[in-house]
Amino acid sequence: MSAPVTADPAAGRSGPVRLLREVAFRRYWSAQTVSLLGDQITLIALPLLAVVALGAGPAQMGYLTAAALLPNLFLSLPAGGWADRQPEKRRIMIGADLSRAVLLLAVPALWWADVLTLPVLYLIAFLVGTFSLLFEVAHASLFASLVRWADYVDANTLLNGSRAASFVAGPSLGGLLVQWLSAAFALVADAFTYLASALFLARVRVPEAPVETGDELRGMTAGIRYVAGSAVLRAVLLGATTLNLFNYIFAALFVLYATTGLHLSAGTLGLIIGLGSIGGLLGAALAGPLSRRIGIGPSVILGFLLFPAPLILIPWVSGPHWLIFLALVTAEFLAAMGVMILDITVGSAQTAATPPSMLAVVSGLQRTVNYGIRPIGALLGGALGATIGVRPSLWIATVGALLGALWIWFSPLRTMHDLPEISPR
Repeated sequence: MSAPVTADPAAGRSGPVRLLREVAFRRYWSAQTVSLLGDQITLIALPLLAVVALGAGPAQMGYLTAAALLPNLFLSLPAGGWADRQPEKRRIMIGADLSRAVLLLAVPALWWADVLTLPVLYLIAFLVGTFSLLFEVAHASLFASLVRWADYVDANTLLNGSRAASFVAGPSLGGLLVQWLSAAFALVADAFTYLASALFLARVRVPEAPVETGDELRGMTAGIRYVAGSAVLRAVLLGATTLNLFNYIFAALFVLYATTGLHLSAGTLGLIIGLGSIGGLLGAALAGPLSRRIGIGPSVILGFLLFPAPLILIPWVSGPHWLIFLALVTAEFLAAMGVMILDITVGSAQTAATPPSMLAVVSGLQRTVNYGIRPIGALLGGALGATIGVRPSLWIATVGALLGALWIWFSPLRTMHDLPEISPR
């Protein structure tokens, strides 16, 4: 693993605050934070633009969502193979930020010129998704060049804390910007978050890991073989895939059940989700101390259980309105806390177990499988809901998601206290 640029190597594990004193990491973390905020603004502003300005219906909204997700399904692995063979991952991330900014600035210009159409918006969503994908696969390698092996959990705590905060602040800020500026011009503010991210990254100075020669196809094949041969990476991939399959069965039916089965208004449901998102901030704060106390492996298993287990409250609860509200806030809060613990510990373990020369392609493989299983889960959820009913389907989804932990339980990761080492080839 590459050594960091700054700070005393003997500092050891003294927590996330020390990492923020390192200039290179602080700039990198700042870039990630504003980029994540931009992602959340896009997530609400682009669909609102489609509905309010272009009159999109249910089918068109489905096309827009699919356009943004398709790059993850079809391009993640080749993008990772390509990125691993580029000498400076930081430049890829800067290019991705600048490209997203230009694309988003084009939207209000096209709208103002009265030439913005839904097909054009689909294309922009696809391209923004493509550059977001490039940013993410390159990020894995830059992370390993900036952060010591012993600091992976603390660094991921900071990054996922920013992600949790963006979940809380991003939709609210995006909604206000749409209300104040219109959906089209809210994307101008979003574009500036990507420009700010590029500026922070441009000021990061770090020696990156040397690249291996060879073509992208060979790199992709080597990455797949490495994951298949690593007990840790294989268990993480299979566990996350199982969890995502059942979680997206749940996601496909949750809003329908909450509004028609539990008779919640849209405003109440939004309040529940917003309050629940605060649990992510707590989970991000707890993940580091927890992994040091009980070990990285048990913490991964805890995340795999704590994320889906509280959601059992949703098909279980019935009774007065206050009880339903309390149960759903509790479920969303604990699930958000669990997913942050899961993401921080799994992300740290995955980075530690992967050779620096394969970080981008392994990240691409993870995204291909995990994003690929999500629409399958959503389609399965719709089919189950239509066949056996929505509430029984939610029971299957919430209980089935717990099975993801079994892949970790029957792997070497279960008993690991410290981060895993890279497996010999």
